[in-house]
Amino acid sequence: MDNLEKQLICPICLEIFTKPVVILPCQHNLCRKCANDVFQSSNPYLPTRSGSLTSGGRFRCPSCRHEVVLDRHGVYGLQRNLLVENIIDMFKQESSSSKPEPERKEEMPMCDVHEEEKINIYCVTHGVPTCSMCKVFGAHKDCEVAPISSIFQTKKTELNDGIAMMVGNNDRMQGIISQLEEACHAIEENGRRQKNLVCEKFDQLYSILEEKKREMSQRVTAEQEEKVNYIRGLTSKYGDHLEESCKIVEMGIQTMEEPEMALFLQNTKPLLKKIEEASGTAHLDKVERGYENMDHYNVEFQKERKALCSIDFIEDDEDEDEEDDDAEAGAEAGDGAQTVSGGGAVSVTSVQPSDPQQISSSPSAAKSTAST
Repeated sequence: MDNLEKQLICPICLEIFTKPVVILPCQHNLCRKCANDVFQSSNPYLPTRSGSLTSGGRFRCPSCRHEVVLDRHGVYGLQRNLLVENIIDMFKQESSSSKPEPERKEEMPMCDVHEEEKINIYCVTHGVPTCSMCKVFGAHKDCEVAPISSIFQTKKTELNDGIAMMVGNNDRMQGIISQLEEACHAIEENGRRQKNLVCEKFDQLYSILEEKKREMSQRVTAEQEEKVNYIRGLTSKYGDHLEESCKIVEMGIQTMEEPEMALFLQNTKPLLKKIEEASGTAHLDKVERGYENMDHYNVEFQKERKALCSIDFIEDDEDEDEEDDDAEAGAEAGDGAQTVSGGGAVSVTSVQPSDPQQISSSPSAAKSTAST
């Protein structure tokens, strides 16, 4: 019987179920009145009629925290558990027949002052239960008293309402905790997404710088190859002229060894003409001084370095019109202002020097000014 009584205790009022008993979708049972109290505390702003909710709503089971969704009939739409009600009736009958009456009388508390008097009234003034003798002759003779049964029902209702309110508060607290956990997950996900976007914007900036570096290096390489090819061609011409001069010298030495005067004079005239022609180098180009210098490809990135160091997130209160103007100006210069939308934005302005290479001369200009 004791084990059965534990199974018939309502988790709200902590008493044996009071009929009618309703069964929740989670298969737990409640007194209909307790279910209505829990529902009212969970839905304080829903309209009520005669102290009970008449429209649909939801609350959580106090035993397993399962969410119970009600229709337009409210708690009156929940199914009654007739089996539990019959068991309660049988339990009460068995309890009344098995428990002797004197044992119940022994459980009633006695007055501390008048030890032979039972506590049967309630002192409203001091808020304590007492006996009739205390009201007539004792410390509570001038106090306001009430029957202990009526105060018992009042205090029991207050406690029941307090428990229902705490259950509703616990449900709301659990909802707040769930919202905070969801907010934490959302912050982590948004942070990962924004970091990925920032990395993408910086990768785009890296690609622009790599492309510009490749373009400028190609310009330097092109002039380098042009000058080198020109110098090598000029070297080849001077080499051919030197080879021709060496042959003329050999012919002159052979002519000097000729003993026959007539033959010597016959060969001297054309040889002298060749020596005269070979002595002149006016037909060969001459490289001007400093032609090998490549310092005209000079770069200075001081402004760009400052711009890169000033990259930061866009402030939320920044004027949108100014952002549009910056974007148009960047598009005209070939560098769009790149931003990352979200809780914080990144302003990544592509850095390009307007004309960092001061070219003083080109290979063709150098060749045109070379002495001939």
